[in-house]
Amino acid sequence: MDPYDSDSSVEDVGEGDYTETGVLLGYATEESTDDSISHLGGWPTWLDPSTPPPGNFAKCKVCNDPMLLLLQLNGDLPEHFPHDERWLYIFGCPRKACSRKQGSIRALRGVKKHKIANSSRQRGQNNNNKAEQESMPEPPNAEEKPKPDLGAALFGARPPSSGLSSNTNPFTTTAQSGTSQASNPFAALPAPSALAAIPPQKPSFPIDSLPATFAEKARVSSPPPAPKPVAGPPLPWPSQSSFPKPYPQYNLDADYETLSRPSTPSLPDNIPTPTIEEEDSKTSGDSKDIYESSLDKSFLRFSTRLAHNPEQVLRYEFRGTPLLYATDDAVAKVFLTPSSSQHAKISTVSSKSSNNRIPRCESCGSARVFEVQLVPHAIVMLEEGRENIGLGPKDDAGMEWGTVVLGVCATNCGLDSEGVMGWREEWVGAQWEERLVPK
Repeated sequence: MDPYDSDSSVEDVGEGDYTETGVLLGYATEESTDDSISHLGGWPTWLDPSTPPPGNFAKCKVCNDPMLLLLQLNGDLPEHFPHDERWLYIFGCPRKACSRKQGSIRALRGVKKHKIANSSRQRGQNNNNKAEQESMPEPPNAEEKPKPDLGAALFGARPPSSGLSSNTNPFTTTAQSGTSQASNPFAALPAPSALAAIPPQKPSFPIDSLPATFAEKARVSSPPPAPKPVAGPPLPWPSQSSFPKPYPQYNLDADYETLSRPSTPSLPDNIPTPTIEEEDSKTSGDSKDIYESSLDKSFLRFSTRLAHNPEQVLRYEFRGTPLLYATDDAVAKVFLTPSSSQHAKISTVSSKSSNNRIPRCESCGSARVFEVQLVPHAIVMLEEGRENIGLGPKDDAGMEWGTVVLGVCATNCGLDSEGVMGWREEWVGAQWEERLVPK
């Protein structure tokens, strides 16, 4: 297996013993680092403490209980968004009953724009349009627009001709605009003798019961529109007492990924191994075949790549491509494209466009791009002493994902106000651990 089978950029380093990729790896540490914002676990902090996210973002979509912070990341990108401050958050529900369910892991992007792109140009364009409208002469014989002919709308009468006043009675044969004659609206009716044979009909209801005005008639004939629901103020972010005890907090250190020459990687600690009884009941060769046949090739590629830097807890590459844990689930379909070969290929992502199928940003409609993913060693760090996080028995807790992938708005949309904090929920995809069943 080629250890450099990756869609990320790879550069040769030294004499070929190591290569460096464009992926930035994050490592959890208890020591202080230069980044005082980013951390794994712990309590979240806000870019603007006076404007926390709406409280509904704190809740698991499965059980509706508050979630715990998995990752807080300083997402400032001066080369892409020089006037924006942006922080990223990934939250997860620690309850086992919610594991493997959509909505048990959620992600947020907080952004504060200190300069709105093209705002001065747009204001200038609006001022020019306004000046042009004010300088345009009024058209000749400009009059107030005629009122709609309610009689025609209600009873099907012909609209008045251009020579008649808008208040013309549709039942009269005399024009009220100074002309002596107007077309007779009854000209197409049968001869008077035919009409005379029809006796006059009495109304079937008292005249007094008729509405007094046309407006009342219209109101009676059509039901009133249903009132629009009024959106109330957003729920406040819950107090800390509403959350379970947080995961332990670690600072984050970062370095670019380096890959060594082929070696025999060890499997991650969270992958089950055969028991002693199973090993005794089978020959070592048979056990190896059974175990390896249960593993997806994509997982072997995943674990081999991580084994080059086994202590990494996250992988970061804005507009890059994630390292997939599996190739046969819903998340994989977002990034994989079919090919003529037996193996699917990961979609490449350029700085201008993306051919992945991450759902577009719900706020502005822009495409989303990959930015960061959590990998299994983050679980090892977060779940140290997990029996003490206040969830009850130890077997009621535990994370079962293989990787968590975050896709963000490619344009970093936010509130159209300078210096005001905005919050956006972003797309997050979880690839869950394989549950291996010995054959």
